Amino acid sequence: MAKDKTWHPDFAPSYTPEEMLKEGVFEGKYINLIKGIPASWKKLPKVVGPNDPPDVELNKYKIKSRQPLSEWKRKGWIMTDEGGWFHWYCLYFLGRRLGKEDEVQIKRWRSFVARHMGQLKQNCKLTNDSCSPKQRQGLLQWGWDSHTVFDEAQQEKNLKRIAKLAGVSVATVSQEALPPSAYW
Repeated sequence: MAKDKTWHPDFAPSYTPEEMLKEGVFEGKYINLIKGIPASWKKLPKVVGPNDPPDVELNKYKIKSRQPLSEWKRKGWIMTDEGGWFHWYCLYFLGRRLGKEDEVQIKRWRSFVARHMGQLKQNCKLTNDSCSPKQRQGLLQWGWDSHTVFDEAQQEKNLKRIAKLAGVSVATVSQEALPPSAYW
């Protein structure tokens, strides 16, 4: 895969895919169906083998916080990548770009993180991991640290860090309106 050397300026996750896997996401499973990623990611302690069952104890918050891929497929949320958003993010981090699909995935990410961080901030102290662990696990699985506020300052900090770790520069992108269906 040819690596694109730019990163979308509206996409500022807290974690790289590898860092997410180290924290514990998707019961150790989704990574197995993704091709073209570093082999070391599949050998991390919180990742199970392709023939092993999912293990909720591998998740950071020891709670299941996802729908099965079959449900994502049923709802039409799977686009190019059979593993959904995380699959897309792994390959985006590694340099693959898909144009409009990237725009849709980034808007989905922003919507999910903004909605769930708003609820978490309203109902919990951000430092209290026992408050809303399912939502915290969900945020982790969308690459966001639930201990940080979803604001422009934090996003700018994340953007600089993630672009450096990905070895890319931040792109200048013109924003085009997408239809409401693009947000799911």
